[in-house]
Amino acid sequence: MAKRERVMRMSVEQPLWRALTAYRVLTMLYAVGLFATAYDKFARPGVAIAYYVVLCGWTLATIPRVANAAACTKRFLAADLTVALAGILLTPLADAPGRIQEGGPTLPSIWTAGSVLAFAVKGGWRWAAFASTAVAVVNLVERGAPARDTVHNVILVWVASIAIGYVVEVARASERTLARALEIEAATRERERLARDIHDSVLQVLAMVQRRGAVLGGEAAELGRMAGEQEVALRTLVSGGLVPVSRASEDAAEGAVVRTVEVPDDEDADGPVDLRSLLAPYASARVSLAEPGAPVQLPPAAARELAAAVGAALDNVRRHAGEQARAWLLVEDEPDEVIVTVRDDGPGIPEGRLAQAEGEGRLGVALSIRSRLRELGGSAELISVPGQGTEVELKVPKETRSSRGKAERR
Repeated sequence: MAKRERVMRMSVEQPLWRALTAYRVLTMLYAVGLFATAYDKFARPGVAIAYYVVLCGWTLATIPRVANAAACTKRFLAADLTVALAGILLTPLADAPGRIQEGGPTLPSIWTAGSVLAFAVKGGWRWAAFASTAVAVVNLVERGAPARDTVHNVILVWVASIAIGYVVEVARASERTLARALEIEAATRERERLARDIHDSVLQVLAMVQRRGAVLGGEAAELGRMAGEQEVALRTLVSGGLVPVSRASEDAAEGAVVRTVEVPDDEDADGPVDLRSLLAPYASARVSLAEPGAPVQLPPAAARELAAAVGAALDNVRRHAGEQARAWLLVEDEPDEVIVTVRDDGPGIPEGRLAQAEGEGRLGVALSIRSRLRELGGSAELISVPGQGTEVELKVPKETRSSRGKAERR
């Protein structure tokens, strides 16, 4: 049984939630310790004790709330910030005025930063800015005047929380990108595995039925034609579902398979066309297609003309090299141009044969291939060595004459 790949996701922000949980507990103990060491200096220690009971109970009871983003709801964040702000406002009632003027700590002390950080981890830098601004305002109200140490602490919390919130947003975006990349990689590997299985079994059987049906004729020819349709559809599906195949018809007399691809015939279309979608139907048991993994973008007219030139080259292979000849298509996506190479293992073209054919009025290569690309500003190079096959190199610039003309008209 084939092993199927699964994409395992791991939240990059989960360590932040665990750190926040530990921070809240430790700062709670720190705030209580500060109060214990300065108990005799408080004007109303009973108010402070009552607040610390609430603070300890709230911190311990809400540990599950800061375990992950789903549990940390907006309602909890609002209540948590209220506990922190209430502690700051209760400080003048519990502590001596002299200690407050000297810059003594508030009742929640640095526990307040944990509440602000929860906003940052949950909602990013905007939520952090809101919470830290609220803390800043309440701190100024508690002191009665913007003292230097208060302003320093407020700015520190404000900058730190916003920075952490921004880092969390970047981490989340990176995590989504990584997860998507892993999903694409897993899907690609699965598709390649299926392609190998289909190529080794189903496609070979369909190709055999198609060939045998053409030889036998009659009802067998119709069966072969339908097998050819399914072969093309399966090859298109294996290649990634690039194009809808409209039909696959068989010429019983010639024994050649003609594949037609439905493409929009809109000369004014603005969007580029992926050349791979137009070349995919040419792949068969005797035509191998090698193409980039990324889309090969060309203007619609250029893509259609280049695909037609490739089709003409393959027709020449079948006509002159024989039905048993193999052909290879190589697509290269260069920065300024697209190159498609058509190579076969036929007997090659004798020297001077092309010139003789043009003199006799047979203009297949000259008209079907070279003239198509010349109109686009491209070129076609043909190299043939007798006994070693033929190679046709088709080049088309990514910015063709027609596309430049449309851009100038706009």
